[in-house]
Amino acid sequence: MRKTRTRHSPEFKAKVALEAVREQESLVELSRRYKVHTNAIAKWKWQLVKKVTLVFESAESSGSGEGSAERQAELLQKIGELTVERDFLAKGLGRSR
Repeated sequence: MRKTRTRHSPEFKAKVALEAVREQESLVELSRRYKVHTNAIAKWKWQLVKKVTLVFESAESSGSGEGSAERQAELLQKIGELTVERDFLAKGLGRSR
């Protein structure tokens, strides 16, 4: 009988990786406690250490990114709609711009 592969949640991986970074217990001890292979824990720890700088980079550059580009496109669309609406109403009142 073959055992199916276990998929761990990101929260679980983060929890185990943080404990590995603390180095209060060895990878072998963590492996026994969480029933995860030591190579997996070492990989999660490496990923955490490597990508931790991204947290601070995104905080510094909060003005640029996907969210702000979408927001900017949304605002430009709204400006266009309001301009068309204003011009339409101005023509209806007999005013020209």
